[in-house]
Amino acid sequence: MKHILFISTTLLLASCSGNDHLYDASGTFEATEVIVSAEASGLIKSFTLEEGEVVQAGQYVGSIDSVQLYLTKKQLQAQIQAVLSKRPDVATQIAALQEQLKQAHREQQRVTNLLKADAATQKQLDDANAQVAIINKQIEAQRSSLRITSASLGEETLPLTVQIEQLNDQLEKCRIVNPVTGTILTKYAEPNEMAANGKPLYKVADLSQIILRAYITGDQFAQVKLNQQVQVLVDAQEGNYTTYTGTVVWISDKAEFTPKTIQTKDERANLVYATKIKVKNDGKLKIGMYGEVKF
Repeated sequence: MKHILFISTTLLLASCSGNDHLYDASGTFEATEVIVSAEASGLIKSFTLEEGEVVQAGQYVGSIDSVQLYLTKKQLQAQIQAVLSKRPDVATQIAALQEQLKQAHREQQRVTNLLKADAATQKQLDDANAQVAIINKQIEAQRSSLRITSASLGEETLPLTVQIEQLNDQLEKCRIVNPVTGTILTKYAEPNEMAANGKPLYKVADLSQIILRAYITGDQFAQVKLNQQVQVLVDAQEGNYTTYTGTVVWISDKAEFTPKTIQTKDERANLVYATKIKVKNDGKLKIGMYGEVKF
């Protein structure tokens, strides 16, 4: 009986000793969380998100009231039309001079024919040529003046155009568009509430890849390297573990005191180094869960 008790005790101690060395480091899971804030002020007209929902980058999820911005834009567009309506019609403005030029050309041709028949003098032809030249200069001067007037009116609309571009930007910011693919963790606002520029609306994180922040001792520091493949152990039912494959993506170069909630392989270690291990999430890993690492 004593022999059996001795064997049982030995096996129990060996089992405990094996558990002590089951992992090399431990920590908690975390993810890169993004807090999406309002970029405009006003009443939230729609906001379709729910906590736990998976959203895609660029997905439209809600809107903030933009009626006043839209009306201001319409007013500026009307002002631009009013200014541009003052632009002169070049063809109409010079139509009379064009008719005079045609008449001057006909007179020039008539005098030329008469001169060939010795029925007109050279002075008459010179006068006709001069009249054609004068009217051509008048037309060119009129066109130049009208072009300057049109350009001036166009420049008057430039500040209004810039204001419309600013309003377009503000109108775009009234649309709530999700910036990253991920899962909605927390929702801070609801439809019909007032939003202010910079007010948090919701928190989102990509949980398809989750990070285990684990701590290693100084003795382990030299053995761990970036991109190293490691085993990540997570508690399962009946005292078992679920094993995942992880990749070391970051190692701190500064030591810190061991967090109270973290255990290390060497419990006597006071200073430890933080590491980040990326793990592909099968949906079971959650932010805040404990995980253990076997290097």
